[in-house]
Amino acid sequence: MATSLTPRLRILWSFARPHRRTLVHGLFLALVASALGLATPMVTKHVLDALGSSSSLTGPVAALLALLVVGGAVSYRQWTLLGTLGERVVLDARASMVRRFLRATVPGVTRHPTGELVTRVTSDTVLLREATAASLVGLVNGAVMLVGSLVLMGVLDPVLLATTLAAVALVGAVFAFLMPGIAEAQQQAQEHVGRLGGVLEGSLRAIRTLKVHRAEDRMAERIMADARASAEHGIRAVRREALAWTTAWSGVNLAIIAILAVGAWRVGEGRLEVSGLIAFLLYAFALMDPITELTQNVTTLQSGIAAAERIRQADALPTEEAAPRAGTPGEAMRDDTPVLELRNVSAAYGPDAEAAVRGIDLVVPRRGHTAVVGPSGAGKTTLLSLVLRFLEPTTGELLLDGRPYREHTHADIRARLAYVEQDTPVVPGTIRDNLLLARPDATTEELWRVLRDVRLAEKVDALDGGLDTPLAAANVSGGERQRIALARALLAAPDVLLLDEVTAQLDGLTEAAVQECVRSRADTGAVVTIAHRLSTVVEADTIVVMEAGRIGARGRHEELLASDTLYRELVESLRIPAHTAA
Repeated sequence: MATSLTPRLRILWSFARPHRRTLVHGLFLALVASALGLATPMVTKHVLDALGSSSSLTGPVAALLALLVVGGAVSYRQWTLLGTLGERVVLDARASMVRRFLRATVPGVTRHPTGELVTRVTSDTVLLREATAASLVGLVNGAVMLVGSLVLMGVLDPVLLATTLAAVALVGAVFAFLMPGIAEAQQQAQEHVGRLGGVLEGSLRAIRTLKVHRAEDRMAERIMADARASAEHGIRAVRREALAWTTAWSGVNLAIIAILAVGAWRVGEGRLEVSGLIAFLLYAFALMDPITELTQNVTTLQSGIAAAERIRQADALPTEEAAPRAGTPGEAMRDDTPVLELRNVSAAYGPDAEAAVRGIDLVVPRRGHTAVVGPSGAGKTTLLSLVLRFLEPTTGELLLDGRPYREHTHADIRARLAYVEQDTPVVPGTIRDNLLLARPDATTEELWRVLRDVRLAEKVDALDGGLDTPLAAANVSGGERQRIALARALLAAPDVLLLDEVTAQLDGLTEAAVQECVRSRADTGAVVTIAHRLSTVVEADTIVVMEAGRIGARGRHEELLASDTLYRELVESLRIPAHTAA
């Protein structure tokens, strides 16, 4: 295998290390239970010896009962302890990944299929549970049981022990040969499960598009390709596991047959007592338990190692900084200081990617409406990503209140902004939950006020649950989702309101209401709008025209009509009047 086992075990151990005291406690209980089990054949020998010598059976039988009761209690405590430990390991891993995913940079998260990330939190952590708790303890305990059984068998009869060791050596050789292949097959199977989850999640999001294009069967076949690949690797692992199990079972049974033959001869020669042969056979029969335990736990450990590696990959996701990198507290801002400023900013979506925007110089005043227009791919949404600090510039500098972005935390910047994105996703929860994302302390009256502003109050009031109606994509239209997102942004009362194609799915009357909201907001703060429907922005104080990642022109509607060819073409294509009412 390309990666050595030791570093991979270290990755697995990193999940168990915080719980090592509990793990040691569980191992101690497992060893106590094993010791009690190892003592049982010896006590049985004493019972048989007492029968042969007509001695009292009270002591040996009482000892067997004590071993049974104490062994049961210890085993119960051990299983409870390790089961709880496994769930805590899963909880810690899930909490770590969820926080990492939500704190990661937007490009870091979006370059992975959503379903694949979900699979790591759900499926991989289940595999991790058994590996970090039961398997680690089971491996040590199984090894101790195996060695302990062999030592006590040697005490009873060294010749029979040699017969048993031959079978154990055969089983060990087979396992050493098969285990790497089992691990690789299981890792490949889990990789394909992650890919399946990613494609399936995306397909379910686009279910309407798939149905319209009659692509259900084609997409199902694509998903099933990963499902079949996962099954093929899983079957390969199962076959190897079956061969390992069959070898172990056959080896132990072969040893028992040999023990019976050799033991009967030694009893006939007077070199071994019948009670000793029976005790030896009990150990031989019990030998299957540690071999089974080792087999199961090695297999589980291999799956857990593969899952641990996939889970730890989440640590490689870049996260947003929790604190500013430099700077000192700023002075009180003058009214003429721009709330936002971009100075010669360029940015790309990857180290080797072509620049999405180049040499952007833009000033956003503290009040007023700034509109950004241009053809698709011009870099308009990238501009908002920079302002929201979803994307860091490769060159140039952004300023908030005259201070560079690097002197602010991500949270400080976003506390001053509100954003309505183009796709307007609905956050799981009720209408109230969605609105309160902006201001958790907002009153019910404030919620109704912003709903009235976007003309949704009557719609929400007519719902059975009102504000507490669960909000899913199935029961609201695209336009209503946009208005809920706009209401949420208005509730935040931000210094800068950022709108990305906010009227794209609205009817004329609702668009007029949204434009009124924009005008009202622009009187008290800054509004930055991106729009293809230029009717939304013709009254903007400043219109910025972008093309191929650069700002080509800026000015008011009438000025740009007279001076900029691209803007004039955009206007003419949408048949917007050349002159608007004041």
